[in-house]
Amino acid sequence: MLCKKHRGRGNALLSQSPVARDPDIETFRSDALNCPLPPSIELIGERWAFLILRGAFNGLRHFEQFQAGLGIARNILSNRLARLVEGGILERRSDPSDRRKVIYSLSAKGEALFPVLIALRQWGQDWGHGKTNILLADKRDGIPVRRIRVQGADGRDLTLGEVMWIDRASGKPLKPSSLE
Repeated sequence: MLCKKHRGRGNALLSQSPVARDPDIETFRSDALNCPLPPSIELIGERWAFLILRGAFNGLRHFEQFQAGLGIARNILSNRLARLVEGGILERRSDPSDRRKVIYSLSAKGEALFPVLIALRQWGQDWGHGKTNILLADKRDGIPVRRIRVQGADGRDLTLGEVMWIDRASGKPLKPSSLE
């Protein structure tokens, strides 16, 4: 039930993994209709969208900068920028210094993707999908940032086996049903 929406106050913990138990198929099926993953992936889940976002997080602002920095065809870039603007991830406005140009900048919704991009980058490095000689560091002290982790309300790092889904209204754990 990876798509299960957070359904309670705070972070819920469980000694059993949600994957290791028999799933409650009816709950899974009904929740799948409201799952935020498919529409989120539809909006940002392809290669060029992530590369455009990475460029925006690194200060690219103009169409020409994105094209030169990513090596992307103009028609594909134009399409992806339009989709990201339409989805509220990027904002598009005229450049006050040159009205012929457009500035693309991250919206608050786009900036909220920052931990997602960092987590995906860390995962890729960990599993051999690219290596880079640069690290993300805190501007204040120059020390590399901590890894992205799922944490309990008390700050403990949690594994898949230490979480569960709970009902948002009642706060009660969702019970797995037997498929027998």
